Amino acid sequence: MIPGGAPAPFVVPVVFVLLWSTGFIGARLGLPHAEPLTFLSLRYLAVLALMLPLTLIVRANWPATRRDTKHIAIAGALIQGGYLGSVFSALHAGMSAGVVALIVGMQPLLTAAAAGHLLGERVALRQWAGLALGLAGVALVVQQKITVHGVGAASLALALLALASITLGTLYQKRFCPVFDVRSGSVIQFAAALTVTLPLAWAFESMHVRWTGEFIFALGWLVLVLSVGATTLLFRLIARGAATRVTSLFYLTPAVTAIMAWLMFDETLSAMALAGMAIAVAGVALVNPVPRPTAARA
Repeated sequence: MIPGGAPAPFVVPVVFVLLWSTGFIGARLGLPHAEPLTFLSLRYLAVLALMLPLTLIVRANWPATRRDTKHIAIAGALIQGGYLGSVFSALHAGMSAGVVALIVGMQPLLTAAAAGHLLGERVALRQWAGLALGLAGVALVVQQKITVHGVGAASLALALLALASITLGTLYQKRFCPVFDVRSGSVIQFAAALTVTLPLAWAFESMHVRWTGEFIFALGWLVLVLSVGATTLLFRLIARGAATRVTSLFYLTPAVTAIMAWLMFDETLSAMALAGMAIAVAGVALVNPVPRPTAARA
């Protein structure tokens, strides 16, 4: 904590990375029991059932104009519907988690390349070096899980769509709607995501669900921890930080996920993966240098 009771600058990013990294664990537990878009549609319905009454009870502020509502909805359709729908579908199509993580791991580099033109952000040479290091670290972390098995035209297209969706969604939200009430904004964004996933699930999936204890746990975890907790922190980071710095945090999620999988599923954690984790951390540190304490802070 810093004087005044506010959390230290690193607390929110650290908690965000820890929570966001559990997404792949939840997907691994839930996808064997439901098809991807059906799984996500149930997740979004559960979030809306939780957040809409809460938003109305506490009388949260809604966007002032229809234009603001539209911007928030578009960002939600991209980040929640396009990104998660494509990642889950790529995994369901047989692409390995390592390949998906490596493709989506290019997001911070794409964001940095576009941030200068779209947001007027200046990316220093040190930050470019950090982004390159971060991607190299991700590659080392997931190298054991990279396999050409399951990499076809459809799964590759889905992984690339996920990359485009999370990149465009982050830039769009930072540009057009960086600040809004998280409670009402979550309702708008998840409703928009549901309009993307539910029609596709209805058209292309059987929508059959095996309501096992494992599936219910995975669904509850993704609703409360990911959709409510981690997404709220992501909104806060986008509102307060440069897009390049925010997206660089995604380099840390494969490493944290690998540690969780090692603890929960007894997956192998090689020396090369550990080295990749260190490299990824170094890369993120270059992109997000720790600010020096000023005399006022002291």
